[in-house]
Amino acid sequence: MRGAQAKVAPFAPRLHRMKNSTAWFLACRPITLSVSLSPVLVGTAIAWHDTGTLLWLPLLAAAFGAACIQIGTNLFNDVGDFLRGTDTPGRLGPKRATAEGWLTAAKVKAGAWLSFALAFLCGIYLVWHGGWPIVAIGLASLAAGWAYTGGPKPIAYGPLGELFVFIFFGLVAVGGSYYLQTLTLTTMTLLAAALVGIHAAAVITVNNYRDLDGDAKNGKNTLAVRLGRPAIKRLYTAQMLAPYALLPLLASLGWPAALPLLSLPLALKLIQRFHREAPGPVFNAILAATAGLQLAFAVLLSLAFTI
Repeated sequence: MRGAQAKVAPFAPRLHRMKNSTAWFLACRPITLSVSLSPVLVGTAIAWHDTGTLLWLPLLAAAFGAACIQIGTNLFNDVGDFLRGTDTPGRLGPKRATAEGWLTAAKVKAGAWLSFALAFLCGIYLVWHGGWPIVAIGLASLAAGWAYTGGPKPIAYGPLGELFVFIFFGLVAVGGSYYLQTLTLTTMTLLAAALVGIHAAAVITVNNYRDLDGDAKNGKNTLAVRLGRPAIKRLYTAQMLAPYALLPLLASLGWPAALPLLSLPLALKLIQRFHREAPGPVFNAILAATAGLQLAFAVLLSLAFTI
């Protein structure tokens, strides 16, 4: 039955009129960009702490490249879900550019490839600066961004979405940003990367919890679909609290290691709200707030390394 569902023709675009610039802005999903830029900030802050220097051009190129990969991934997700027929009129998430008819599928796909091309151009400079490790990181990031919704078995349609985000928006992004500044990698950097990645994964957990019923009907086998709502509530709680529980591992920083605790009240409020609210559009706000928490935690963590 799932195989049949995967071949269902996409719903016809709903052809709602919107200014072209506004349509592209919404299609890029700017609210998600903090998830890709926060790791660059943290990795660079740790490098500054370790070396006392800051290389601005690698920082700016890494940030721009990360943003382009994020935008390209979002656009591929927009058009991919539409073409697979999973962006139904009853979906609870924000409106999608292709499904709403704001932009054609061909335009959205072209925009995604353009975003990846810009990231690739940044990568040429970063490879010149950082060498072959950056080749591996860059190509893996581009491939993963496409595979998230593209290919015969999209990552977003299986149970590994959270793990994918933890790896690429935590370990890879923080570690890669640190490496571009120092051409080395440290255990402390990977630890900080894990803290950032856990909160980034929580953003996907909210997304998949919100969409659980629709995803199950459309043959998506996300972690939320596999585990069910009670287990995902426990997972979200763990994702919210784990980075704070691991802060003592940064004790060598002294008192600044406690700075990220300033964001703990927001995390506790989000946990309470996640457990209290019934599944529905309200989780769009919870998703945005979770992304905001990840940014706040990352900024405070960066300050811990720079004070």
